[in-house]
Amino acid sequence: MHPFSILTLGIFVAGYITARWDLVTRLYELAIFAWNYGVVTRAAKGFAVLSLFFLLIFLPVERLATRESDLHPRSIGSGISAREQLRRRGRDGLMRVFWPADLPRSDLRGVVVGWRNSALDVFVLTILEEVEPRNVEFALKTGILLRDAPHPVSRIYELCGQLAIHVLGLSNTHESVEVDPSWIRVTIGPGRRVPAVTCSRASSIQIILFERPHPGRMQYISLNPITLALGDKHDSFRHDAPDACEDDDEKEARRRKEEKRHLVEKLKQHSIFKRVPSEKEKALAKIVNQINWAWELEKLLQKNVSRIGTRPKRSLSVSERVVESATNARDMLVVWIWNQFTVYVWPVIKRMFVLGLVAHRIAAEVLLRILEWRARPRYAALKDVSATAQQVEIRLQQFCYWPMQYVTLRRRENDWDSVTTSHPDYIRFYNSLWLVANDVIIGMALGSYIIDNADRVAQQISQLLTEYTVEALQSSISWLMGWPAGLKLNNELAVFLGDLFLWVIDYWSSFIEALRPILPHIIWFIGFSSFAGASMPVALFSDLLSILTVHIYSFYLASGRIYHWQLNILISLFHLFRGKKHNVLRNRIDSCDYDLDQLLVGTILFTVLSFLLPTVVVFYLNFAIARMVIISLKAVFDTLLSCLNHFPLFALMLRIKDPGRLPGGIRFELRDTQDFKHSINGSSEQLPSTSVIYLKSVPLQFKAMFHQYFQMGHRIRKHYLAPRVLLCLITGKFVPPLNRKNLYSLQYSMLPARRAGVMEMWNAVNSLPEPKKRIAPVHVPVLANGMKLPSNYRGGKPRGYG
Repeated sequence: MHPFSILTLGIFVAGYITARWDLVTRLYELAIFAWNYGVVTRAAKGFAVLSLFFLLIFLPVERLATRESDLHPRSIGSGISAREQLRRRGRDGLMRVFWPADLPRSDLRGVVVGWRNSALDVFVLTILEEVEPRNVEFALKTGILLRDAPHPVSRIYELCGQLAIHVLGLSNTHESVEVDPSWIRVTIGPGRRVPAVTCSRASSIQIILFERPHPGRMQYISLNPITLALGDKHDSFRHDAPDACEDDDEKEARRRKEEKRHLVEKLKQHSIFKRVPSEKEKALAKIVNQINWAWELEKLLQKNVSRIGTRPKRSLSVSERVVESATNARDMLVVWIWNQFTVYVWPVIKRMFVLGLVAHRIAAEVLLRILEWRARPRYAALKDVSATAQQVEIRLQQFCYWPMQYVTLRRRENDWDSVTTSHPDYIRFYNSLWLVANDVIIGMALGSYIIDNADRVAQQISQLLTEYTVEALQSSISWLMGWPAGLKLNNELAVFLGDLFLWVIDYWSSFIEALRPILPHIIWFIGFSSFAGASMPVALFSDLLSILTVHIYSFYLASGRIYHWQLNILISLFHLFRGKKHNVLRNRIDSCDYDLDQLLVGTILFTVLSFLLPTVVVFYLNFAIARMVIISLKAVFDTLLSCLNHFPLFALMLRIKDPGRLPGGIRFELRDTQDFKHSINGSSEQLPSTSVIYLKSVPLQFKAMFHQYFQMGHRIRKHYLAPRVLLCLITGKFVPPLNRKNLYSLQYSMLPARRAGVMEMWNAVNSLPEPKKRIAPVHVPVLANGMKLPSNYRGGKPRGYG
């Protein structure tokens, strides 16, 4: 701008202000008013908020849009014309193509074969190269491509949800070749990571890539995580007798769980709006099965592709005939020896093994009946009281279940490898075998040490028993008989209780002294039991701890009962002072009028009991603390037993080595399509809008593997760290230990709720298929022209060998 223009503008502004001075004055007053009343501050805050909103949202969005436009430039002539838009509107819509990412890539022309789930939903199995489409269609209709299948082909169609395999399109063919409108054209080669797919009926393509699981390695994908526990459980543990040994808390928790489940079912029935899943969502389970079958079907189709068309065979030379004759003679000898073994030797070995297995099963059933016997339904069984009996029962249950698991796995040989129903049984079976084998190995090492050092171990245990269960209790009781920590107690009551407990401890110490000479033999027996597994000495030590601390348990019960009685009496006397009483019939507090004599006697008793209460409390707390320490030690032993019996060792090995064998669900990942945009055969026609999605199998999470441990920890925490336990300790009520059936539910999760009987095992073992007889190779004569005679050339009768 010119300087004179600026000067002229300045003179105009000054003259205008002079002429309109009253307006300037009013504007100045308005500014002072706005400043005094915070209008400027609020406006500044609003401006700051809008500025932040612009910098944090609009500016990043604008940058991202600019970056995307730079990554995907669009020229002026690359737009879709009106004719192209009309042509695409005439198409059916989005087409989904499931494509194996590990399918071999070749530049040769071929025929795409797979499942057609709908008109716009295809699943590619393989590409048959250098064959004609009409020949492939004929071979699929007549079943030529599915010949020599190891198992019935109907099983494939049943699980994959289709009636037949179809020709889906062509690969690496020229555009001039006319194809069916429903077929797809695929361009693929060694340099392409994703195939270029077009279809005349589809306006857009969605390519879903997936890695085919290997059924021979027992890999598969699943919509739901694999379950390592058996599916016939109720509340995740066995119920031999649902109400036999179940405490009130477990009954209440189970009742609330059932009520919540029924309430959820009622809500589902009365829901106003219910979303109906689409057809593509319903087909997801079927597509998952097709993915699991993709590898095995592709191998079968590729094996039979040579049967399509006619191919002349040349005749064998003289040297090749000599080699074939020698090979046939050797194979016939091997087959004869194998058939003699399977006919005469194998049945005898199998019968002897089955008889021994049945004898073992009968003995196990007798022992299990003894361990599970209850005098009355409400009484505890031996396995509910003793950790050793519980461990023996678990091992016997495993030995009874292993033959049934083995039969299940053997029956898998009569079905396709792609059938995944027996994979969890395989993992459970070998996980239990590994745990038992490791348990025995660790037990042999531990048992050797205990047997070699039995005297030393017995001396250490005797010293610990004398120090902590006798001398420590005597010193604590003697300390409580005085004035502990300056607390003045009732001397007469403290001396009486102390002398009573010390007298019992003296008798118990004499029992310990009598036990000392035979303690090395007991330790030697525990060491010898280690050869049955390290879990046996752990269980025996747990029971030994319970037996050798029974006097502490008795002291805890006696002192707790005295304290609880005294506290209840004090509460009743306190109601007496308030003019109240406890109505036993109605279980409530009612008003009551008392005489003066009753109030006087109540006051005397309340005073005496109040002064005696601290003496009883200190003795009760002493034995309650000792009891809690013993319960903690037993909890450590039980946790160690759980690790030895149930640790998912085999599952962890599979999770690290081959995560595909432990599926935990599926995940869809959207991939960038910039690198996958190619024109077909270099023509000017562009591909339809294509999106690439990667379907991946999610391995099972480690948290799901240790779910049972989390559940056991929750039960222990809920039982011992609940406010109810604290209230029981304060009021002197008995704190019951956690029910052993609930504590050992982790170890029962790998066992069926109902074990198979002896006859069921007998029938299952005898139903195993016999070893297949080998058939000797058939030598077919070769004519001079190179053609082979049929096997029934002798009067139309088939020739048999072997």
